[in-house]
Amino acid sequence: MSLVDVTQMAMAIWLLCWRKIHVVKKVVVGMVSDGLVMMMVVNDHRSGCCPVPVTNVGGLSQLLGLFDSGTSRAAAMLDLHHRILPPAFLSKYPKEAGFCLWLLHPEPSSRPTTREILQSEFMKGIQDLSGGELLPLIDEEDGESELLLYFLLLVKEQKQKDAFKLVEHIQYIEGDIEEVKKRQPKKSLIQSSSSLEPSNVSGSSVTRRGNLSSESLSKIIPGHDNEIKLMSNIRQLENPYFLMRSNVQLADSDVVTRRDTELLKSRENWSIAGNNDSKYKTSDRLGSFFDGLCKYARYNKFRVRGILRNGDFNNSSANVICSLSFDRDEDYLASGGVSKKIKIFEFQALFNDSVDIHYPVIEMTNKSKLTGICWNNYVRNYLASTDYDGIVKLWDATTGQVFSHFMEHSERAWSVDFSRADPMKLVSGSDDRMVKLWSINERNSLCTIRNNANVCCVQFSADSSHMLAFSSSDYKTYCYDLRNISTPWCILAGHGKAVSYAKFLDAETLVTASTDNTLKIWDLNKTNSHCLSRDACISTLRGHTNEKNFVGLSVADGYIACGSETNEVFAYYKSLPMPITSHKFGSIDPISGKETEDDNGQFVSSVCWRRKSNMVVAASSTGCIKLLQMV
Repeated sequence: MSLVDVTQMAMAIWLLCWRKIHVVKKVVVGMVSDGLVMMMVVNDHRSGCCPVPVTNVGGLSQLLGLFDSGTSRAAAMLDLHHRILPPAFLSKYPKEAGFCLWLLHPEPSSRPTTREILQSEFMKGIQDLSGGELLPLIDEEDGESELLLYFLLLVKEQKQKDAFKLVEHIQYIEGDIEEVKKRQPKKSLIQSSSSLEPSNVSGSSVTRRGNLSSESLSKIIPGHDNEIKLMSNIRQLENPYFLMRSNVQLADSDVVTRRDTELLKSRENWSIAGNNDSKYKTSDRLGSFFDGLCKYARYNKFRVRGILRNGDFNNSSANVICSLSFDRDEDYLASGGVSKKIKIFEFQALFNDSVDIHYPVIEMTNKSKLTGICWNNYVRNYLASTDYDGIVKLWDATTGQVFSHFMEHSERAWSVDFSRADPMKLVSGSDDRMVKLWSINERNSLCTIRNNANVCCVQFSADSSHMLAFSSSDYKTYCYDLRNISTPWCILAGHGKAVSYAKFLDAETLVTASTDNTLKIWDLNKTNSHCLSRDACISTLRGHTNEKNFVGLSVADGYIACGSETNEVFAYYKSLPMPITSHKFGSIDPISGKETEDDNGQFVSSVCWRRKSNMVVAASSTGCIKLLQMV
């Protein structure tokens, strides 16, 4: 046996006797040739090893020359087994000898750990001779192993969360299925219990519960179109359903909401005795979701009921209609825009397809381009307008004359709105960053709200004489209590670009439109008066395109209509994130006046619901107005 074998045996003895548990690494040291020490880095978490040549070790290599015969070598090997080293080696190489004795300590707990070996003076000397590459390599291997372990733990944790959520969702669904069954009369139950029995999937341990056939679905949802519509949007419908279920859990946990919400429901100073279309709030969230699902499934498409052509074919840029508004009784429709004219049409005229060009019953001319118009909901013939000069005007639609004008805005005014709770008041918003409250009987504004950015749209709440909302180019929407205009009642933040419109859906819900291509639904009960109310957004609606233009926004009974820069009209329902349907305008040929397929960069510029019906009036940038009915 050679002295190389002696040294290797010593190292082997050390490894065999080493009983410590090392979580990450083990280092195997062996002499494979004269004086060449090889360190093998072994990872406990993966098979294989990485050999790292360290250096020639003079002291240990001298051990080879201390024996003059095989017998003496064998005797030395036996002594080495009992931790007895040759005297000459001990005296000449005390450091190396001490290192070997340390490795061969009879008490396992006293043998060195990997870190202790690497930090020992002997190994530091080896590392210095090898350029200091050993520890960095070990540290790099440690880092890679820890990174892999961290990744696997994260994946496991995420999958466990997904599994928990899936189980939770299945429990929600099963509970709601039982609840729906209880609410149905026995004779109307269209599904036998046998159809809901668990059915094992062949060749799999997975069990599927509540497996419905297409035949069962067709019985549940009468009408082939509705079945296709629901199935094609099933993934999108899941999101609002589970959001509703999570809100049920939050409601059960008594989530704190605003304490001053009496403002949202106050009806003082009501001057209109008539229909109140605002929906009551209910704690029956399953019933609320079902109501939204039914309203979504009720309609499948827009049907064109009438087309009103009144544009100037010689000057297409002057045809953009910026605003549409119905009078109090919804017998007349007013339009205003870049043409500087307010045109009032009889609603029934839209149904006359035999007329190529429709003429207004009355036409009122303004000095500058119009941006917004609004009828008074109490005085039938009163109409307000705003324009590029920043002037707010009141018109008598019977005579076609201006009877009052307000000139306090210094820049273009974008929007005007009459209060339904107090029809003697109106409000306007402008590029001068001001919102002004006016009275029909006063020449000067009643109050001014100063904003940090341009004001794009203003609207009163129909349910309170004090609540006002306006959208702004600073990506935010502001709500004010007019009894305290020193600070906003709340600030809604969440859009990624300018907010072009803000409309009240009901007393406690607001919808906003932005040039970030989205509509957002806000629950005013979840707002905070002390900070930005980001969590008040309960839904984001997507489908239309809106990046640079005012495309219109109108609401009625939870339904929402907006235009699109794809020259389309889109309809949504407030509780579901995807469109119910859409209708595409064609381009108007300047010679024939007929509709063609080419868009030519046109867009829908304004929309307005006719509340007494399921009809919406929409105008394109060519001046074409269509009456669309959801069917």
